[in-house]
Amino acid sequence: MPVTRRRVFGLLAGAGALAGIPSLWMSRMKTYDGPVSDHFDGLTFFDPDGAPPKSLREVLRWQFGGKRQRAKWPDWAPSPHADTPPARVDGAKVRLSFVGHASWLIQTGGLNILVDPVWSERVSPVSFAGPKRHNDPGIAFEKLPQIDVVLVSHGHYDHLDIATLSRLTKNFAPRVVTPLGNDVTMRSWDSTIKAEAFDWHDRVELGGGIAVHLVPTRHWTARGVFDRNKALWASFVLETPAGKIYVVCDSGYGDGRHFRRVAERHGKLRLAILPIGAYEPRWFMRDQHMNPADAVKALADCGAEAALGHHHGTFQLTDEAIDAPAKALMEALDAAEISQERFVAMKPGQVVEI
Repeated sequence: MPVTRRRVFGLLAGAGALAGIPSLWMSRMKTYDGPVSDHFDGLTFFDPDGAPPKSLREVLRWQFGGKRQRAKWPDWAPSPHADTPPARVDGAKVRLSFVGHASWLIQTGGLNILVDPVWSERVSPVSFAGPKRHNDPGIAFEKLPQIDVVLVSHGHYDHLDIATLSRLTKNFAPRVVTPLGNDVTMRSWDSTIKAEAFDWHDRVELGGGIAVHLVPTRHWTARGVFDRNKALWASFVLETPAGKIYVVCDSGYGDGRHFRRVAERHGKLRLAILPIGAYEPRWFMRDQHMNPADAVKALADCGAEAALGHHHGTFQLTDEAIDAPAKALMEALDAAEISQERFVAMKPGQVVEI
């Protein structure tokens, strides 16, 4: 395939966001300013147990190296499911609806919570290039109930979608809970977004007996030229009437200590939502994205009763085939002698109740 200007923009918009090479056309943005901590040096955030994002040389090696094997996805791969959620879910029950990629609607305790909501056509700083949808959101935006709270895990474009956050703000004016610094990003683009920023290990009361903990995760973040790791990233542990739900939107596996520490700190987990896609090639993605075998190990480490697999099948961010994560998950579960019913790869529009 010829290296056209449009393709270069697309590669930078997609691969660059994954690799730590920011969008070269982005202007300088305001960034977090706060006290030094064990994971913030006064300028940038870091994970003492993590790994830095890849260099530009490594990005170019991945994108243009002669040995690259990038699977071709179908132009359109619709899900057989679509959900129309109820207005509220009360009592000791949790209803989880998979919107697609890393986006979820979680309804419990009379509260409606969206996680990393993305309804945009592309996950990119530009509208004409970058990773594009291969299926519709599992819930049509017009069918959303009143949204009370939004959780945003970090600043990558496939997780922090300003267009969707602005649309949600206009329609519902929800609280937006996010790690430190991402509130600055949101308000720089739309001052009406009700963003509240918190640090690792903070506990935030959401109402209705529901609370969320922000917990360390093995990842990083960037949006523009000058802001690599200038905001924090996190996973979430939700306290619900049906038990604790561990929501991991993006993470590498490493040696598993991030998952074991969640088990040690938060005890019994009713459910884990774990990423299973965007993992090839392994030499490039290993430190920031789990493959299905890693996700099975993460389930064992965190000790959750069951898991749901996400972060696959909607946006082609990496080189594996569209159906590879789901197939590899079944193989990894069989190899670990874990029931396939305990860890299910979700499709947009599917619903799980606990």
